[in-house]
Amino acid sequence: MRSIVVITPRNQEVSRLQDTPDKAGASPESLLRGCGYAVLRAVTEEQAATVLPEADAAVLHMALPQVRSWRDAVAEQRQLPLLWWCSPEAMGGSAEACEDDVRLDGLITPGMSAAEVHWALQLAGKSCMERRQWEGERKRLLQRLEERKWIEMAKGILSESRGLSEAEAYELLRSEAMQERKRMVDVATSIVKVYELLQHNTKKGAGRI
Repeated sequence: MRSIVVITPRNQEVSRLQDTPDKAGASPESLLRGCGYAVLRAVTEEQAATVLPEADAAVLHMALPQVRSWRDAVAEQRQLPLLWWCSPEAMGGSAEACEDDVRLDGLITPGMSAAEVHWALQLAGKSCMERRQWEGERKRLLQRLEERKWIEMAKGILSESRGLSEAEAYELLRSEAMQERKRMVDVATSIVKVYELLQHNTKKGAGRI
């Protein structure tokens, strides 16, 4: 890692953090520069969107209650390691939020040595990679569950309408998918939606009588 963006939102709470010197006498910018890193700064989401493509990691200089929204804002722009600047002042404004689900890849404190900062960033990079892999696996799992739901619904419709067993309905779905050169879930979704439309029209027609 060579370039770090420090995000310090411009608002009343963070202004208090900025105006009060850290007890260790360091700001995230001065500490990171002293460790040999190039430092980029952002105080708005627009500025963050401009500098994030150049950064290897982001340090959030704010109280924890603000971290959640900024974490999401950064993720919309780019997936990269996120660390919290854990100064005494930041901790003082975060006591009530310490039990919240604030997912971060690491933290940096004012009193860290250059070696500690280096390892904190390296571990954050590894944590970020694992988090991205887990989120990707979770997304794929949810997609498979959604696809399975449509296939099961289509099997039920075919079994009821054509007097087929579940195995026969599944084979029919698979055969249709092969013939139409489509995925089974796409064929299943079409069957379910057509069935629901027919049911809706039937009920609507019955209501008019």
